[in-house]
Amino acid sequence: MARAWHETGAEAELRRRTGSGGDVVRTQVPDDEHSHVDELTLGGVSVRDGHGAILTRLEQLLGIRVSFEELMTRASSHDSGHSSWVTAVILLAMRRDQETWAAAAALRTHAEPSHRLFGAEVLRLTRLFDGSDEDVFAAPALDLFTEWSAAEDDVAVLTTVLVALGEHTDGRAEAALLPYAGHDDAGIRCAVAEGLRVRPEQPDLPGGARAAVLGLLTDNDAAVRRAACRAVAESRIRDASLTEAMAALVDDEDRQVQVTAVYGLALHDDERCVEAARRLPPAPRGAPYVYELDEVWRYELRHR
Repeated sequence: MARAWHETGAEAELRRRTGSGGDVVRTQVPDDEHSHVDELTLGGVSVRDGHGAILTRLEQLLGIRVSFEELMTRASSHDSGHSSWVTAVILLAMRRDQETWAAAAALRTHAEPSHRLFGAEVLRLTRLFDGSDEDVFAAPALDLFTEWSAAEDDVAVLTTVLVALGEHTDGRAEAALLPYAGHDDAGIRCAVAEGLRVRPEQPDLPGGARAAVLGLLTDNDAAVRRAACRAVAESRIRDASLTEAMAALVDDEDRQVQVTAVYGLALHDDERCVEAARRLPPAPRGAPYVYELDEVWRYELRHR
């Protein structure tokens, strides 16, 4: 049934069942916390178009190995947040084999950006899901993404490539991120901010990375400021200038940035976190619980 709906198409099947030639109302709705589907309504009947994802998942459960090309075709008719795309990417990444790696890597030079994005996401998650002691995909992933970052001109693909670089602990990844700290796109600057954190083998950020983080902490985009603040908060750095730049964000115009700054001060064992938490504006009605602020309670418990 899932295959029939997928191959026919949700809209075509909806029209067949309703017999209506009117306009279809299409609404994007959450599928889970990581993806969405489209809900199509016609003649008082609604259907959601996640059949490609359902089919992919059922094949996986039944042990049916579908080719890389077919899964990519299913994904490519949707955007990268759609459940059909996300399910295909995750399934391929979980295979963690050289055949899948080679197929995804070959897309790096594809003329269509959506194909390059699909390949980049499969490669990134393949390396991320590799829980083996050897981490066999780490070295080839670092080499590939370092070269790729210097050549990619599509914003969405470049963002994914930079996120992948930020998940490596090698200094070469940091060097590849730095040229994009001043990029025009806020999403790319966020990827840089998240990736420029202290590596396990480093006691501190090198000068270039430190200057970039200081700049990102005062970025004109709130999401970038928050990403940079979290990078400083969760690092082992106890650099006075970075701590003060983070502390200045407790008076930011954006409440989420303020919360992250309070969280960072608490992690850095800075007593200013208590007063800053007290002065936070009330959370919007219906907002989810902010677990970051639990760090203030832990700070107070340590010093009680």
